[in-house]
Amino acid sequence: MSEIIGIKIGDEIIDTQTAKERGLDGQQIFFDNSADSLSIIRHSCAHLMAQAIKELYPDAKFFVGPVVDEGFYYDFKTAVKIGEEDLANIEKRMKEIAKRKLSIIKASLSRSEAMERFKDDELKLAVMSRIEGDTFSIYQQGDFEDLCRGPHLPNTRFLHSFKLTKLAGAYLGGDEKAEMLHRIYGIAFADKESLNAYINQIEEAKKRDHRKIALEMGLFSFDEEVGAGLPIWLPKGARLRRRIEELLTKALMVRDYEPVRGPELLKSSVWKTSGHYENYGENMYFTVIDDVEYGIKPMNCVGHIKVYQSSPRSYRELPLRFYEYGVVHRHEKSGVLHGLLRVREFTQDDAHIFCRPNQIKSEVSGIISFTDKIMRAFGFSYEMELATRPQKSIGDDFIWESATNALIEALQEHKIEYKIDEGGGAFYGPKIDIKITDAIGRKWQCGTVQIDMNLPERFRLEYTDENNSSQQPVMIHRAILGSFERFCAILTEHFGGEFPFFIAPTQIILIPISEVQHAYAYQLRSKIILLGAYAEIMDKNETLNKKIRNAEKQRVPMILVIGEKEQKSGTLAIRDRHQKQQYELKEVEFLEMVKSKMNEVSF
Repeated sequence: MSEIIGIKIGDEIIDTQTAKERGLDGQQIFFDNSADSLSIIRHSCAHLMAQAIKELYPDAKFFVGPVVDEGFYYDFKTAVKIGEEDLANIEKRMKEIAKRKLSIIKASLSRSEAMERFKDDELKLAVMSRIEGDTFSIYQQGDFEDLCRGPHLPNTRFLHSFKLTKLAGAYLGGDEKAEMLHRIYGIAFADKESLNAYINQIEEAKKRDHRKIALEMGLFSFDEEVGAGLPIWLPKGARLRRRIEELLTKALMVRDYEPVRGPELLKSSVWKTSGHYENYGENMYFTVIDDVEYGIKPMNCVGHIKVYQSSPRSYRELPLRFYEYGVVHRHEKSGVLHGLLRVREFTQDDAHIFCRPNQIKSEVSGIISFTDKIMRAFGFSYEMELATRPQKSIGDDFIWESATNALIEALQEHKIEYKIDEGGGAFYGPKIDIKITDAIGRKWQCGTVQIDMNLPERFRLEYTDENNSSQQPVMIHRAILGSFERFCAILTEHFGGEFPFFIAPTQIILIPISEVQHAYAYQLRSKIILLGAYAEIMDKNETLNKKIRNAEKQRVPMILVIGEKEQKSGTLAIRDRHQKQQYELKEVEFLEMVKSKMNEVSF
């Protein structure tokens, strides 16, 4: 239940009694699990963790301790080697400090005072060098203090539902050339129930980790000789991916999208024209061929622009919808690579729509409807977020305002409640981000819909209107899944490897009891494959029980044991994993069921 814990005055939270005594008036701050409250709780908990670290490791020096999506963290250094096994001791000391009921007090220092106060702390000097202005705020609790803009809780007694989650390394300021610091992550809530629910979710997430499941099922792998962040798709993973591509391709054809393909290597001159060279160059890979610099594409948009420019365009052709499962490369830092969720090479389900300004609303509306159908097919709930103009951007105010209003109108037409991510747009236009919620309540960033009036201007795209005048089209960037790599990882964790029949890497495993049934098993397999499903035959010289156990480990939806009885009668014994039952069907009935299951979902 929410309770008032203080009054917020500026960036400081004063306990209610003190505020009353001083006659201070401000915003009431509640202690609950709302977003604002959790931000304050976690920010305060970061300082609690730092104080505990300082007491346990007196030589510790601290850099920054922000609130992040996964809770909070603190970057620090100490001469003592710290391992995962030390987190329990740090957490124990945090609880001891919290019980001291220390008042958390804000103070202000001039830059010169702060420089003098922290003159022997190179990390604090590094923090101050990144902050403009002549006044710094510090927060004190007991004998611990640190630079911080706040706000914080008024007392450590409110901090009781927290847990340290992991230890990592982090370069100072994110600079790979700088020294490596310790980073400890933690999570905090307003109550024990929410913390326990989170811990249970984390435990469930570990069981569903796509890297673990992929190893068990043989979906994909990484190889040090190949390189970090470069996935190798094994046959079963490739079948999963191909099936999603098949469903998507069929849906795109119905919606009048045309397949195109651009090169993966383009001269740097086009990336300079697009603005990527200046604004995104640090994330790209470059090479020199015949004394000319080339860039490996991080996005597919330039190639599609060249398709548009391949012939004169009339208003009668618009909208033009191009799609490509385009392989792109981005220079991700090694520290953020994570299975298929964050890689250096990936394939986008990319599309670009070239249309007239008065077609924007209907095109975005169609994308939203398409998105809804795909997400419902996989059982995802989702939300949409409107990301507005960032500080680092190109294009004039009118273009940005027009583009943003078009996205808003499309969202409102579908009666979709949306959040606003101020400054979260790409450097060349505002966008709608698609965030899905999986089976255990985690949110994932997947697709995006983005209006772009800047690239058409930069590349001088044109079409001829009804009056034979030259006009500039609008370009809409659209990726619903985001990338096949990331989406397959999310699907794997969402289903825990228990993929629904229509996309399972292997739908059916056939187990002939003896060699006599091998020929029949292969005939049946051929019929299954003709229906678009995939069947494997377990014909190794192993016991029946071992074959069944091995099949079950692969999480295959159906297992068919074929013996003399089944071969003679044409009646198949089916072990249905999803329905958790066994039943028999005539071969013709079984094949009809397979056909139905493969066609029960479409986008």
